[in-house]
Amino acid sequence: MRKAQTTFTFILVQIVRILVGALFIFSGFVKLVDPIGSQYKFEEYFSEGVLNMEFLIPYALIFSIVLIVAEILLGVMILIGYKQKFTVWSLFFLTLVFLFLTWYSAHYNKVTDCGCFGDAVKLTPWETFYKNVILIALIIILLIKVKLIKPIFSGKIPKVITLVSLAGFMFIVQHVLTHLPIIDFRAYAIGKNISEGMKYKDDGKIPPVHDFMLEDSQNDLAPKILKMEKVMLVIASNLNKSEFEGFPEIKIIADKAIEKGYKVYGVSASFSDIIELTKNKFELPFEFLFCDETTLKTMIRANPGIIILNKGTVVQKKNWSDAEDLEL
Repeated sequence: MRKAQTTFTFILVQIVRILVGALFIFSGFVKLVDPIGSQYKFEEYFSEGVLNMEFLIPYALIFSIVLIVAEILLGVMILIGYKQKFTVWSLFFLTLVFLFLTWYSAHYNKVTDCGCFGDAVKLTPWETFYKNVILIALIIILLIKVKLIKPIFSGKIPKVITLVSLAGFMFIVQHVLTHLPIIDFRAYAIGKNISEGMKYKDDGKIPPVHDFMLEDSQNDLAPKILKMEKVMLVIASNLNKSEFEGFPEIKIIADKAIEKGYKVYGVSASFSDIIELTKNKFELPFEFLFCDETTLKTMIRANPGIIILNKGTVVQKKNWSDAEDLEL
């Protein structure tokens, strides 16, 4: 009887170990491919209306990278059984942080989407909170039976796997920050049609594309622009935070696009005075339209970045650093 109980406990711990590890790896990966999305979520949490810790907003990207890499790396470490006690306790404290944030979001209705699974899986604050309650219960099982977590490889192999994984994750972060997300889960991904994304369906849900307007001083030009075949949108969500070294490259590709018959628009949420200064300084050959900053940050994780549309369908997206790779 005792042997059967011991066997059951061992099997249970291994199942829990796999579930926890897989969940942390999945949760970390969907954010690893888009760390700027997590940066925006941290900025929302640090804002005056939520945690009122605005002094931390400049460090939001660092927080997001550290948290994402820690999350996915701990998932790998629990699966391979490396530094079991350290790993399980780290998972416990990390989940406690998630538990508090999701409870705070749900209870005070401050952040409607915690971003725990990036843009890949959307959960309500209460759904995310209950998910974390279950998760911390599973981790407590691992804490109690941590001695049953054994390395699946002998010698220094678990250490090597951990270090190689860390190097790989940091490489992905660097690549994504330099270019664009490896996987785009948003409604403005390549191949998605913006007009279709704006349509309401019978399920009563808000469509994935909303608050999308391209306004000049008088009108919303979005309906007209979404019918055009060759459109280039230069997205600069906030010119006060733009990478200004990118605008000379933007000018080159915009001139080339105009020569090939494209209609080129700049799109920003900035005030007109900084728009005019930027246009004049870099001799940009296009007019700027206004759009909500959150919408622009959702459209492309670059400031500035470029989106090519064909009758409302996103056919290309590039960070300014890859502007020369656009196919016009």
